[in-house]
Amino acid sequence: MQNYAETMGYFVERHATGLAVAFVAGAGILALRRWMAGGVCRSKVRLDGKTVLITGANTGIGKETALDMAKRGARVILACRDMTRACIAADEIRQQSGNGNVVVKKLDLTSLQSVRDLARDVQENEQRLDILINNAGVMMCPKWKTEDGFEMQFGVNHLGHFLLTNCLLDLLKKSTPSRIVIVSSLAHEKGSINFDDINLDKDYHREESYRQSKLANVLFCRELASRMQDTGVTVYSLHPGVIRTELGRHLFPTLALWQRIILMPLLMLIKSPYAGAQTSIYCAVDESQANSSGLYYSDCAPKKPAPQALDDAAAKKLWDLSASMVGLA
Repeated sequence: MQNYAETMGYFVERHATGLAVAFVAGAGILALRRWMAGGVCRSKVRLDGKTVLITGANTGIGKETALDMAKRGARVILACRDMTRACIAADEIRQQSGNGNVVVKKLDLTSLQSVRDLARDVQENEQRLDILINNAGVMMCPKWKTEDGFEMQFGVNHLGHFLLTNCLLDLLKKSTPSRIVIVSSLAHEKGSINFDDINLDKDYHREESYRQSKLANVLFCRELASRMQDTGVTVYSLHPGVIRTELGRHLFPTLALWQRIILMPLLMLIKSPYAGAQTSIYCAVDESQANSSGLYYSDCAPKKPAPQALDDAAAKKLWDLSASMVGLA
């Protein structure tokens, strides 16, 4: 034992500088990871007797959000495209939360008929809907079309949720006070709405398409909040952060090898799904935001969005265009 202590002492003495650098670097990385994790929802509010519907809740931040809602006692509806994975996720959420009231319903946001079918199912079989979380999305995919012929990112990220939300508004109004949470992104800050070529048929760039869809989310929140004034329905949009989820599955394979090598260490620093879900949870339940509506959030706090996201005329124009595209009166 004495020889071991002497050996360790000798090693520390010989490598004091290196050990100090390693310690400082390690502490710095831990501090950076903690800082990048962002805010945490501290609300302890219970949701017993309430119903929450979350799109894309079989993985990533949607699943973490669903788990949190289930732990609070809510009836949680996972609205997902892949029913096999959704059923597995629901089983895991039931086991981890101790809440058996977690159900799965089919939703394919690439199909407006699927959106209408889900809305009809919810209207006919659910007594109430207290929280709707529009979480599902697609990012940086190639030039694909939805079943109805819309550009994929705009169709899934905005139009599908636009139709779903409008179809469920009567039930949300019936269940007031109720909330609608729309997951957007910081990417909206570089976005613009191409009203003359909304499907980007003339010149498609996946980055431009994604930014347009995320700006549409924030504008939709703003216009919807205006229309829901004095109804008891409040609306929130948010940036969840940069997160380790499947959302980037279309982007990573297209990167050059050197870009992947650089990116891999950075992936260790970005948010986990748990950390990424915190702002969605905050907007869904925090008591301090009960009377707020139409705002944009990041790291569990209101944040001013990009100037183009505050354009009321553009928000109304987008609403009218979206209603026409999905066939709403």
